[in-house]
Amino acid sequence: MGRKFSNRYTLRQRATYWFDTFMASGTLGLIFGLAAVSTAVIFLAALIIHLGGIALEGEDVPGIAEAAWMSLMRTMDAGTIGGDTGHGFRAVMLAVTLIGIFIFSTLIGILSSGLEAKLDSLRQGRSKVLETDHTLILGWSPKIFMIISELYVANESRDNGAVIVILADRDKVEMENELRARLPLKSNTRVVCRSGLPTNITDLEIVSPQSARAIIVLAEGDKSDVTTAKIVLAVTHSPYRRVDPYHIVTQIDDAEMQSVLTMISRKDKIQSIVSIDLIARLMAQTSRQSGLSIVVTELLDFGGAEIYFKEEPALVGSSFGEALNAYPNSAVMGLKSATGGVCMNPPMETVVKSGDLIFAIAEDDHYFNYAPQAQDVIDEKAIKINRIDPQRRAEHVLILGWNRSGVKLINELDQYVGPDSEITIFSKYAELGATINDLLNCLNHQTVSINEGDICDRALLSSLNIEKYDHIIVLAYRDIEEDEADGITLLTLLHLRDIAEQQALALPVVSEMLNLTNRDLASATKVDDFIVSDHLIGLMMSQISENSDLLEVFSDLFDADGSEIYLKPMENYVDVRKPLNFYTLVEAARRRGECAIGFRIRAESDRPESAFGVYVNPSKSKLVQFDAQDEVIVLASS
Repeated sequence: MGRKFSNRYTLRQRATYWFDTFMASGTLGLIFGLAAVSTAVIFLAALIIHLGGIALEGEDVPGIAEAAWMSLMRTMDAGTIGGDTGHGFRAVMLAVTLIGIFIFSTLIGILSSGLEAKLDSLRQGRSKVLETDHTLILGWSPKIFMIISELYVANESRDNGAVIVILADRDKVEMENELRARLPLKSNTRVVCRSGLPTNITDLEIVSPQSARAIIVLAEGDKSDVTTAKIVLAVTHSPYRRVDPYHIVTQIDDAEMQSVLTMISRKDKIQSIVSIDLIARLMAQTSRQSGLSIVVTELLDFGGAEIYFKEEPALVGSSFGEALNAYPNSAVMGLKSATGGVCMNPPMETVVKSGDLIFAIAEDDHYFNYAPQAQDVIDEKAIKINRIDPQRRAEHVLILGWNRSGVKLINELDQYVGPDSEITIFSKYAELGATINDLLNCLNHQTVSINEGDICDRALLSSLNIEKYDHIIVLAYRDIEEDEADGITLLTLLHLRDIAEQQALALPVVSEMLNLTNRDLASATKVDDFIVSDHLIGLMMSQISENSDLLEVFSDLFDADGSEIYLKPMENYVDVRKPLNFYTLVEAARRRGECAIGFRIRAESDRPESAFGVYVNPSKSKLVQFDAQDEVIVLASS
């Protein structure tokens, strides 16, 4: 059925409109159009030659097929006409050649424009990703480099390699250049970037979320939680979604947002890390125990020891305590019940049931092997029976700087300190007191004093009588650029170090850094511990994306309730006058209802090359000469 036009349009207007439509039909349409024109010209010339009796001088009139072939040759090569004879034949072939020159020059231009448009399309990152079993990252933030570097390590054991796909509202080439500059190339893992809005269902289809094995959502900005919810909604409620549940890992600031994400889709496994709560808990715990941040980093990254789950039929009917020394190359941490739920450091008499999973720290799952040892590997005479529990006392804490995790940090500290404890805050915010007083829960053991001041001011720091504080915590200002915030932290730490050296003080300082690259600079301040917040969040997200069971382990591990990581004096557990193996330390901790997972050598605490003396999941059979200042790393309730 032909196209109908209104009678008020002239033939010229209709022809112009038709030509405009044809020219807008795209590269393929133009090529077909030119091919049709070429065919028409060739066969028209052939008919003129054949029916008009036109031929080369001295030759017979060619048939239609032969005449068409001769016309085709002249449209493709203008030089062919040079050998033509006869005025009529030359005239026809000259016309064919001129039309051929126009057609082929136009074709070259169309192909060039089409190729350029295709390259531009590829540069924009809008082509469909045809991958399966890939890790999909939706969004872009500074944590993405840490996440990808950890996934590189996690994917090293994959025989067929792995693929990471990124969809973000950024230029594809810029993303690739930034990744290339910040991360090494890995032959076993490919990274594919696409440009688009993760909240847009059409853009999401570009990166094939239906075939992804895990989806990591990264959202930044003041309304990051809202953006996260919109991305999760777009993935789970897409008309193209898959039947099987998605495994989605997110970071949120507000714990209440977790219920919203669950409400969005109860069918899918949506696991959220509440970043403010997590950092506050880590700061609270680390401020009280030097070296804890190193232990946590060791547990969270893929480069060293990792946490693995395993069902062990040989342990069914045995107690959990019997499992602790049954794995020569692994440090047992707890049980995952067959009915669901993780229990870190359960009571030692807990019976292992069929279907229960033991989880432990191991270098690789190949080393997580059940091999009970003879009782004589334990030095019974070295184990100390009397348990020494520290008594809670009033403590004085100084907080320098402020960010959103501060309120949670104070509430967390209240669970550790004794009555009549005090917290003193100095920050640049004049209105801080009115802002946080209503947010603080009812504190049972602490009073809070809030002051305005420049934490980089040497005169202010010198006037604080820092020797009276049991713990000093430096929080990063998160409302300014990362490098500027870390610069303020570094300057504050340098002043604190100088004051401590002048007064011959041993200051227990823990600080928060935002950028991992600034940690090396911070080592010059000789501070006990650094919490690189985005770095730890990125590590945790990558771990959970590979093993969903780990979120429950980490949540239990960093909660003030239940068992946590403690670094306790070695001399409280064993007699350090002779070399001991780790089997003996594990047994000494077991008799106190604790799981030993490592130790710290204080003499190596200033050596980065030996992880500052922290050894997580050490060899159980190797003899080590400990010192009274060394510490055993345990999972304990207090």
